[in-house]
Amino acid sequence: MSETVCVYCSSSDDIDDKYFDVAEAMGHALAEGGHRLVYGGGQVGLMGRLAESVHESGGAVFGVIPEALRNKEGVAYDVADEMIVTGTMQERKAEMYSRADAFVALPGGFGTLEEFMEVLTLKQLGYHHKALVLINTDGFYDALIEFFGQLYEKKFARERHGDLYHLADRPEEAMDYLASYRAPQEA
Repeated sequence: MSETVCVYCSSSDDIDDKYFDVAEAMGHALAEGGHRLVYGGGQVGLMGRLAESVHESGGAVFGVIPEALRNKEGVAYDVADEMIVTGTMQERKAEMYSRADAFVALPGGFGTLEEFMEVLTLKQLGYHHKALVLINTDGFYDALIEFFGQLYEKKFARERHGDLYHLADRPEEAMDYLASYRAPQEA
């Protein structure tokens, strides 16, 4: 069975084209690798480009969208292979988490960062051992990684927790990491 990869990313249409190019490359890489996409169910921003490119390459798209967003015209990716409508954002995140075998964050805003930080924290606490990847397009996540360094330096986080996620410059690098990832043996 194909691995299901949850991808978090921006829903903004007002960002630089280079981010759309990366979302498109990620979608093609997922589909060509036989992976199923689970994501926030939108047709806008990077979310839409990602889903479209998965479909263009013959892959499967599984969307999870809260009812409040589903009801806004032009937001939902209505041609998803499967779409679950949840009552709340919390239910949306839980559904995406439960269906994912791995997590990837493309560039995004507060929502992307919040979703990624939640799965990072859950991994840190031992609730899962799934792969986590940040796609660092043009240094997008450099400031975040620098901040993580401050957390380690000031002892708010253990330096070994830097191994909980992988930083990739390109989708192809992320896919290579996912293919080689082996979860640590559970105690």
